[in-house]
Amino acid sequence: MGIAITSGVLASLEARATTRSEGSPDRQSASASGTSTPTLLSAGDAAVPSHFIACVSRQESARKLRRTFGDLGAAGQAVEVVVGDNLQAIQQSDVVILCCKPQQAQNILSLSGVKEALDQKLLISILAGVTISQLEDWVLPTTRVVRAMPNTPCRIREGMTVVSSVPPENTLDKEIIVTIFSSIGRCRFLDEKHFDACTALSGSGPA
Repeated sequence: MGIAITSGVLASLEARATTRSEGSPDRQSASASGTSTPTLLSAGDAAVPSHFIACVSRQESARKLRRTFGDLGAAGQAVEVVVGDNLQAIQQSDVVILCCKPQQAQNILSLSGVKEALDQKLLISILAGVTISQLEDWVLPTTRVVRAMPNTPCRIREGMTVVSSVPPENTLDKEIIVTIFSSIGRCRFLDEKHFDACTALSGSGPA
């Protein structure tokens, strides 16, 4: 799913650049259905990613990712693939998407220096069954933790992502989240207590 999200964002950025060059309005539009994606009214460059770091644990996985993103042409050049160096990648990032296996999350977040590296940053987890409360126990109180549950069709950019509610004052966080997940389909903010029912209905578990 990490590949799908990154590829979707890259494609969205390319489309955004094309739209701007043609002089068309640049904004996310809401769907007419009941699963509308929030419209961005003030998203600026701060909400748009410019560099991506993909972290893997094996050289074989790194080679596969480099081929995948290499096939995207110029857009894929924005992706840096690193092996076995989560800490440095987190230190260099403003937003971290956690998309490992759920049972690996605590070990990754408990690595020496990771808590400090996540200080004041936005951590987005797409892990099934790992709650915000659990994640907050593994990071500093200053880390802003959000859960997102994309479903399987997100792999072809036709999905639905449910995102946990974001405090109203965190406007930039919300714009970043919408920028990311609207690139692979639609997204909707929902209280975490509804996640189990929603993910069962939308098929987010297999994602």
